[in-house]
Amino acid sequence: MKHSINTICLSAVLLISGSTAFAQIHQMTRTDSARAERSHDLNPVVVTGTGHHQRLKATATPVRTLTQREFQEQGIATFEDAVTRMLPQVSMAPSSMGSFLRMNGLGNKYLLILINGQKLSGDISGNVDLARINMSRVKRIEVLDGAASSLYGSDAIGGVINIITDQPTNQLIGVTSDTRVSGEGKLTESVNLDIYTHGFGSYTSYTHDRADSYQTNDLVYKKGSTTEMQQTLAPLFTGYRSHLLSQRFTFSPDRVRRPVSSRGTYSLNAGIDYNDKITDRPNTNPDIAGGTDYEMHYRALRWYAGGIYKFSPKNSLQVDFTSDHFRYGKDYDVATKSQAVGDYVQSKRQHTMEGQAKAILGLAKDGTTIFGADWRRDHLEATSGNIDQAANIFALYGQHEHKLRLGSGFATATLGLRYDYHENFGSHVTPKAALMYSLGHFNLRANYSAGFRAPGLDELHYHYFAVNRGKPQIIFGNRDLDPEKSHYVSVGAEYRTARFAVGVTGFINRVRDMVVRQNIDIDPAALARLQTEFPEMTADQAALLERYSLYENSDRGDIKGLQVNLSANLFNGFNLTANYALMHARSCSDGKWRNLERSIKNVGTLAANYYHSWGFYTLNVNVNGRLQSKTYYPDYEDAPGHGIWNLSTHHTFDVLSWALIEPSIGVDNLFDRVDRRIDSSLRRYALYSPGRMFVVGLKLKFKH
Repeated sequence: MKHSINTICLSAVLLISGSTAFAQIHQMTRTDSARAERSHDLNPVVVTGTGHHQRLKATATPVRTLTQREFQEQGIATFEDAVTRMLPQVSMAPSSMGSFLRMNGLGNKYLLILINGQKLSGDISGNVDLARINMSRVKRIEVLDGAASSLYGSDAIGGVINIITDQPTNQLIGVTSDTRVSGEGKLTESVNLDIYTHGFGSYTSYTHDRADSYQTNDLVYKKGSTTEMQQTLAPLFTGYRSHLLSQRFTFSPDRVRRPVSSRGTYSLNAGIDYNDKITDRPNTNPDIAGGTDYEMHYRALRWYAGGIYKFSPKNSLQVDFTSDHFRYGKDYDVATKSQAVGDYVQSKRQHTMEGQAKAILGLAKDGTTIFGADWRRDHLEATSGNIDQAANIFALYGQHEHKLRLGSGFATATLGLRYDYHENFGSHVTPKAALMYSLGHFNLRANYSAGFRAPGLDELHYHYFAVNRGKPQIIFGNRDLDPEKSHYVSVGAEYRTARFAVGVTGFINRVRDMVVRQNIDIDPAALARLQTEFPEMTADQAALLERYSLYENSDRGDIKGLQVNLSANLFNGFNLTANYALMHARSCSDGKWRNLERSIKNVGTLAANYYHSWGFYTLNVNVNGRLQSKTYYPDYEDAPGHGIWNLSTHHTFDVLSWALIEPSIGVDNLFDRVDRRIDSSLRRYALYSPGRMFVVGLKLKFKH
């Protein structure tokens, strides 16, 4: 904690010492002053649902939007906090192998995460490495529930999360430092440098994120016992150290010369992101179980380039290319029989290349037509899984949206169709249809969309043997797997004004041929075959092996739900948001229905925010909470429900025309809710909080 506070003080000294130069250059206006009257925008611009920019109220496909202002008000510094505090349909389980993300009961592999419309690749055992998301640059997060394969192809059966980044163009030079510190060694420090002049923009960011490992109980039941316990070093939450460096360039020469005209305008962008993350787990101890000989080390390099040419305000052509490299392995910090301290053993390397071309056309007076083409190449090299495979996917898609008057209201209809060719699974067609009827402040929506997901290269080709915490594990892929297919239907109603919005949506998402990992018991004959197939397995390890895993298509999945969303500016300075999700997520295997693992039936989120200005000082107070029922673990003991409440206060001092000073202080987990159950082979968790923690932050902005 002392080191973290010193980091805040050092950031303040460095930035304030350079602030004189900004003052000498120019006295900026107070247009962006915190003293200006604020209100929540209940009708923001979104792009994810239909593939082109339009107001949220006007889109036929419902989209949930999380804004930068809400992140600041709730004291949110990480992507995990953003989605779990504000989206009841989303849950998260952190681990040393990444974050296990679920939405409406469906896990990571069914969710597509995009950054500015481009897929974020790379996973660890199916878990997304969310440390690659730079929250200091996030302008808003758009969330689309349900199948979206007609626009986004494979992997979008459960929904799409599109992260839109911010590139300021209202200043010559801007420098921002944002530091947040809390208990258990948690520290997030980000520094941004923005330069924009004559249509050219340069946006540089560095973020350091760290946290210590912690336990809520240092006891476990001994294997095979329900009464005898022993101490363990194994953490409930695995600590880490992460560094993220990003550089983005933009060029829009016509932005400052003239407005969009019949002659057309263009803009270009290119950038690179580098992420390095290493875990911080307890080392092996001969007297206490639960330690490890190595840390997991992740590295990622992502670069991209693209541009958009606008023929006219309603006609444009956009082209983008992304190359994403992700790899991870074991960094040994304890000497073993085969490894020395400092050795690195690579476990997995992924490389995804993706090219996209999209035309947005105003072919009809009240319509918008989209044509697009995608190409993606996925390559997986997994040493432990004995894989070196690649797959290519080609796609063409089209969509038309049309608005027309019906009686005293308006109707918006959207029809879309996508054709995908996967070199391992052939051709697939996924349609979409959406209809919205607007009458005054009321909107009625109905949506249908089909989805498909091609099995991953690991699910097809895995030939995996490893020993984890002394336990041998064998996993086989299955080249006879079929693609997963889904049908998603939703119906909703919404009432929206400038100060108040309430919506109710019911949905059904049915998935066929779900790919699951089946555990198969081992008899003596099977064990002999496995020993021959994996000669590196010792006799002692073979004696501990009880089953192996094989990827198979289960029968089907069925997710039904209801969402209620409320946003209101009740009176000047006070805003309220409340969200509720009812989810019934099940799968059927061998004719038996059961709840999907880690699914939750009832979740609600609530946030109340108050702000007021007195001269140069603005106070913002926010209380937010998440309440959820038990988490289902069909093969284990269900995790009990819980409620977590957080308090955040944000203080803005606008005493200088060229600088803002924004300290913050708050409390996470106000009522000290902790799951202190003793770990066992049948127990799993849904609450990973170490208890009540104070949070301190300091944000400094210098602009010219």
